[in-house]
Amino acid sequence: DRDVGGYVDDAKRAVEKALAAGDVKLEPGMYLKWTGQYELIEQMRERMKLLVPLALALVALLLYLQFKSLTEVAIVLLSIPFALVGSVWLLYLLDFRLSTAVWVGVIALIGLAAQTGVVMIVYIDHAFERRVREGRLRSLEDIIQAHAEGTVRRVRPKLMTVGTMLIGLAPLLWATGSGADVMKRIAAPMIGGLLSSAFLTLELIPVVYTYWRYAQLKRSQRTGVPLHEICGVTMPEPREAGA
Repeated sequence: DRDVGGYVDDAKRAVEKALAAGDVKLEPGMYLKWTGQYELIEQMRERMKLLVPLALALVALLLYLQFKSLTEVAIVLLSIPFALVGSVWLLYLLDFRLSTAVWVGVIALIGLAAQTGVVMIVYIDHAFERRVREGRLRSLEDIIQAHAEGTVRRVRPKLMTVGTMLIGLAPLLWATGSGADVMKRIAAPMIGGLLSSAFLTLELIPVVYTYWRYAQLKRSQRTGVPLHEICGVTMPEPREAGA
């Protein structure tokens, strides 16, 4: 009932202790090597040390190319911890250990969580920028109304996206055919992450985003710099008289 990695780690310590005490002796030319499934797990760990940071870096780069703002990139990346909350809980409830398949599911989840955050921010951005151009943002309440409008627009496509993915992934948890054990461990972190991010992203990201925009509004009021310049919002060209 134990995971292979934990068992071998304990066994390694026991063997090293026995070697140090002299209870186990190795003749010249003899050596000990832990192999089999444990060796594959160690190779997977080394690959994941490269692949997981690489996936995060690529996601962050693509987000920056989209938003041109490090703050917005950081807000979108908040979706990833929210998604991982559900992944950890579902893996715990299903008693799945960390494995290559689980890490594949986590990497896929990183992309899904970032996509969710991107669409959320895009909808809020559109509502916010429209009101900036109209000159209708003068208080925190105005920002909240603008972001509430963008968030409400996001609820239906968000639920449609999550529902469609869950319909496709959930049956894998009851699969019994060839390769089912691997597919379950790929699907589990994705399903758990989709469930938690569906609610946490809708609830928390708009709050963080709102207070960031509010800080920009206070800065504009304090310094006298127009809000559209601080926010990087392009204003429409003034029409010529008689046009």
